[in-house]
Amino acid sequence: MRIKICGLSRPCDIGFVNEAKPDWCGFIINFPRSRRNVSLEQVRELSKKLDPSVVPVGVFVDQPVEFAAAALNRKFIRIAQLHGHEDSSYISALRSLAPGCPVWKAFRVRTAEDLEQAAACSADLVLLDNGYGTGECFNWSLLDSFPRPYLLAGGLTLENIPDAAAQLHPYGIDISSGVETDGFKDRDKILAAVAAARKDSLIP
Repeated sequence: MRIKICGLSRPCDIGFVNEAKPDWCGFIINFPRSRRNVSLEQVRELSKKLDPSVVPVGVFVDQPVEFAAAALNRKFIRIAQLHGHEDSSYISALRSLAPGCPVWKAFRVRTAEDLEQAAACSADLVLLDNGYGTGECFNWSLLDSFPRPYLLAGGLTLENIPDAAAQLHPYGIDISSGVETDGFKDRDKILAAVAAARKDSLIP
């Protein structure tokens, strides 16, 4: 099972993921409401130190499409993850402005109707979340017949990653607060989370 460690903001965070080597790492860009917020200039500096095997993902919330495209085209990030009200027109425009760069879209899951919207989304991959940094799981039973690959997020911890893998078989998981201590990324938790996800590596 693949894994993304999200919400990196410090040089030491980069050191932690370089050691753990998750599939992706995430930067929350230009979103001051998040305590993990970083500027594009910070992403530029942090990504310089990133191991080439770890793919940097930019997390955007209702940013102008030109802003997200610029980050992709300058190679600070290689994937755009959209967490706001971005629709199919936005996704299409971003693909035109940053050709060849994957676009992911996050959905807050409360009902089966939320999952219907996610299933129909034109993004390359969808992320199914409880909310924005709530640290809680949504009702996983809603996913019984979800028809496309997805990243699972929201409330994931070292304790429930094995359950998520066994019950849901997601394409991957996205974890942030679950690998933190006192609001900061924790090296040992990151290493343990990646190890837990990799135990499930036989799942396609």
